[in-house]
Amino acid sequence: MLRLIAIFFCLGPLATPQGKADPEPRLSNEDKIELVRGLTAEMVTVKAFLPRSKKALKFASDGSWDKADWMEIGREYGPVARVGDLVKISRIDFDNDKIIFVINDGLNTKGKWYERIEGGMGGSGATVPLSGKQSRSAGTTVALVFPSRVPPLKPAEVKKLLAPLFDFEKRSATENYFDNLPPEIQEAIKAKRAEVGMDKDQVLMALGQPRDRIREMKDDGDEIEDWIYGLPPGKITFVSFSEGKVIKVKDMYAGLGGTIAPPLKSP
Repeated sequence: MLRLIAIFFCLGPLATPQGKADPEPRLSNEDKIELVRGLTAEMVTVKAFLPRSKKALKFASDGSWDKADWMEIGREYGPVARVGDLVKISRIDFDNDKIIFVINDGLNTKGKWYERIEGGMGGSGATVPLSGKQSRSAGTTVALVFPSRVPPLKPAEVKKLLAPLFDFEKRSATENYFDNLPPEIQEAIKAKRAEVGMDKDQVLMALGQPRDRIREMKDDGDEIEDWIYGLPPGKITFVSFSEGKVIKVKDMYAGLGGTIAPPLKSP
């Protein structure tokens, strides 16, 4: 009996009462929703070298990161943008110890689908394959990493943590530019839609960075540049520019095999 009592007292301090509160606060679902609403689609100014990367670039919550490693990654795929340029936070994901930010829709390096797609480019009527030698998407992914689990945070707090990389406040020029645009252009940008007559900056504000860019020199010397958005299966959008202005916007639909078809007509 004495032996059983001794065992009971030895084990007693190790027992943890059920329902005990977790001593380490964590990010709640409500916090996540607020962060997604407050940060998704934010246009931010790049403040440091930011490479395109297939894997998430690790950025510590204390404001440090491996600059040499980022430079090495950048040698393979190049930078997302120049320091001082605007990029967009396209999506936010969450892990136990990190918040993951997808910038400019992330990096697409597969690029196989477009080699099987053919279409009329630049309004010339010629059917040409989309060349695999064109530029890939100018995106990347950044992981804000914490020592343990992600604590409860507000959007303003996350902006401060990311301040060495992104300036969330240096946007007055962009906002003033938008406010001075014609109402129809403002409406198209808000609807994430390209329209004939837009310039490249306005298309970037509406759709972000294109997946691919194709240039074509016509017989009369006019250069047509096509920006391509979307991946199959789904809608592929071709935005054609001449002299810096949109002259044509064409939506097509690609299946799993990469074949492309014109939009279905309304009944």
